[in-house]
Amino acid sequence: MLQGEFTENQIKILEHFVTTTTGNVFVLRNLPEVIKGALFSRYSRSTLGLRNLLLKEFILNEDTAFSSIVGKFDADQSTQMVAIQKAQSFYDRILDGYGDDSIGELGGAHLAIENVSMLAAKAIEDSRIGGSPLEKSTRYIYFDQKVDGEYLFYREPVLMTSAYKELYTEVCNHLFDTYSRLIPPLTALIEQGFPKDPNVSKAAYTAALRAKVLDCLRGLLPASAMTNMGVYGNGRFFECLIQKLNSANLAEMQEIGKKSFQELAKVIPSFIRRSDLTHRHYQAFEQFNETVQNDLHQFAEMHAKEIAPLSKPGVRLSHFDPDAPAKVGGALLFGCTSAGLQELQEYCRHLPDEELARLLDIACSARENRRHKSPRALEHANFTFEILADFGVYRDLHRHRMLTQERQLLSCNFGFYTPPEIIGTEMEAEYLQAMEKAKAAYDTISQELPEEAQYVVPMAYNIHWYFHVNLRSLQWLCELRSQAAGHPTYRLIAQEMARQVSTAIPAFERFFKFVDFEGYELGRLGAEIRQEEKAKARGS
Repeated sequence: MLQGEFTENQIKILEHFVTTTTGNVFVLRNLPEVIKGALFSRYSRSTLGLRNLLLKEFILNEDTAFSSIVGKFDADQSTQMVAIQKAQSFYDRILDGYGDDSIGELGGAHLAIENVSMLAAKAIEDSRIGGSPLEKSTRYIYFDQKVDGEYLFYREPVLMTSAYKELYTEVCNHLFDTYSRLIPPLTALIEQGFPKDPNVSKAAYTAALRAKVLDCLRGLLPASAMTNMGVYGNGRFFECLIQKLNSANLAEMQEIGKKSFQELAKVIPSFIRRSDLTHRHYQAFEQFNETVQNDLHQFAEMHAKEIAPLSKPGVRLSHFDPDAPAKVGGALLFGCTSAGLQELQEYCRHLPDEELARLLDIACSARENRRHKSPRALEHANFTFEILADFGVYRDLHRHRMLTQERQLLSCNFGFYTPPEIIGTEMEAEYLQAMEKAKAAYDTISQELPEEAQYVVPMAYNIHWYFHVNLRSLQWLCELRSQAAGHPTYRLIAQEMARQVSTAIPAFERFFKFVDFEGYELGRLGAEIRQEEKAKARGS
């Protein structure tokens, strides 16, 4: 049916669900995710236009219970849920009929996850592709609030029913007490060292000052500290996330997995059904995951136990390809020729240095700011970094999705970060005492419960992880995380990664032109001033 063949009544119906009934580009609206996903999956194998398909196979099809599901905007939610369940077999039949996991990417949902530990937040953010998480910031929010007289940290059920209950709660409370107690004197100290410029507004200065103070003290917060998250993801993302959470060893992850399934099943049930604990796909995944983890731990115990751990905090470039400039050069030329990639890369290997440099310059000389994304050819150069840095820094850098990363268990075995602002002051002794108290508790608990012991570890303690990343993604990471407004510790890591790549492969230094290598004492101030100026401009 052509657009002109829609009846007046059909157009009136469609106007509720599409942004235009005449144009060839339009957006769906006022439709539940389950219908949008099924509609798009059917669309891929139909000769009908999407609007016609929506009318014929959904709106006018009694099997879909369409009117009951969509209903009026003020429809009773329980009635709508009954309708979704009634039509479930119809949607499952459509989705199953295509046999492609990518169908699960055609519907999505916004999931709020509140009052979970920072450790759980990392487990959720490990699922990178297809999901977009946003977590409560330790930079802008004070974490010393109490509810019913108690600090907000996760009472891990295994620990709370063990002989370590009192030790665990005492140490977590002490960490929060110290965090809260040091906020006023540190604020006064930093304010004294960096007084407000008369030309800077009080609001911008206060926000930058608070960020500086909380950046310094966040290391006192234990991994059990409660946070809130918002996650948007497609169905495939949520299915994989729930499977991983359900098969985790820690009770908190399992609980979040079960609750996430329970709530998402009300919105996108067809897309996550395979993550149900009783589903054969989930059970097969759980068996696979358990077997792999058990075998790896046994092998590591036999062969890797005596290998020395890293002892010095910092960044180590552990792998790179010296041939990477020629590979990037050949890939840059590929789209402009009819030649083979292998032949182009071989040709670039024999180019004079000045000609290869000229080719690489073409890919970056026109960039005017870090938001100008480089050509995908840069993805032909790969690097592996090992990093030993505090858990707070890991939380920030971990959120980059376009790379491969893995971490070891959080522990108190690698030392901790002390903010330079408190060194030599009376606050240093309190800070160090809190760190030592936490380490003593961790050492005691971890002998029996190494995974549960992670909850008592303060964020200042170092964690060991690696990044395997291509040059294009690394360029984005280093240029973003080195900006003046960033946390000073991860700024140093971003700067060091760029330095090490530039030293290992000097031809790639040109790709880090917007890495900020400067140091800033009140780094957030510039960003706060710019934000205030934008707000004023909008108001005028």
